[in-house]
Amino acid sequence: MALGGGALGALRERITSGSGPFPRVDLVVLASVVGLLGFGLVAIYSSKLVALTAQGIAPTYFVTRQLVAAGVGVVVMLVAFAIDYRTLRAFSPLFYLGALVLLVVVLTPLGLEIRGSSRWIPLLGYRLQPSELMKVALLLLLALVLHEAEDEPSGPRTAAALGLVLVPVALVFVQPDLGTAIVYVWLAGTMFLVGGVRVRYLVGLATAGLVASVVALQTQLIRDYQVRRLTSFLDVADPGAEAAGALFQTRQSLIAIGSGRLSGRGLFAGTQTALSYVPDNHTDFVFTVIGEELGFVGAATVLALFALLGWRALRIAAEAKDRDGRLIAAGIAAMLVLQVFVNVGMTIGIMPVTGLPLPFVSYGGTSLVVWLGLVGLLLNVHLRRF
Repeated sequence: MALGGGALGALRERITSGSGPFPRVDLVVLASVVGLLGFGLVAIYSSKLVALTAQGIAPTYFVTRQLVAAGVGVVVMLVAFAIDYRTLRAFSPLFYLGALVLLVVVLTPLGLEIRGSSRWIPLLGYRLQPSELMKVALLLLLALVLHEAEDEPSGPRTAAALGLVLVPVALVFVQPDLGTAIVYVWLAGTMFLVGGVRVRYLVGLATAGLVASVVALQTQLIRDYQVRRLTSFLDVADPGAEAAGALFQTRQSLIAIGSGRLSGRGLFAGTQTALSYVPDNHTDFVFTVIGEELGFVGAATVLALFALLGWRALRIAAEAKDRDGRLIAAGIAAMLVLQVFVNVGMTIGIMPVTGLPLPFVSYGGTSLVVWLGLVGLLLNVHLRRF
């Protein structure tokens, strides 16, 4: 047993420490991502199999488009992996300005409005979502600003970093896209904490954010329908509550996941999925397809892959050779944890419906390309820790 344990330990060390046939590439990260992509493609195909067939459209329509995005994402990942993250950091102001311009364009007639939200720009038959690009831009720019501080970031430097965050927060808020705005704030808070911002500044920022939220509610800056969307999950167990909008989605999602039980109804055999009772079950609610058709076992496997990826991201952050690498890896881990928790949480009725996709699994080209790019950055930090 000791020999076997030693052999497994040596293999793990070779995989994660840079020896063997794949020097300095974290194969655990890659394996986790490939597994999640596989689950996502199968779930996307199943979610629209019956609906597309009934319309006379090839059932692989969405899968094909997702594969195209995955191909682009792999190229972006390789570029993000190959170029030293400190070099990429130097160009972060340009990335930020470019993403900021695109966020403004979204709000003009050039933007595409769907269901009252203006979040996309039509591009070559696809939809570009600038708010996803801003996640990478903010990550790199905050790393640049906080890295330049010799020790603890000063008050003015912290204020400048906060200002860089609040501009895109305001732009995505008016789209409206409250979920992405929350991701930006969460990312900033995490990077401030890891970057050594003084506790009193963090407490002050948290207090200011709480006051701003109360003011926004009192002045109707956050509209009634947005409040209902954020609080609807609290009524999911109330049989007397009117099942409309976000509450309807949550209830149908719970029915789908609950019907999967331990091992699921079977691949491509989900009734809730086939009859499209769960709206957007290929995008924001794709986890319901996995829960219904693969049951607890399939859902737990997906969550285990996310846990494995999150653990490796935190490990890479801890082992990073400098503050810059630590900030980048920690920021990626923070965004991953938040999006998985909120997305899965809204499908099981413990979190509000905010429209955040499930990384690597939900259908969405820009999101997939961005997350593969973030994986490239994560591998980049791991590569250059020596």
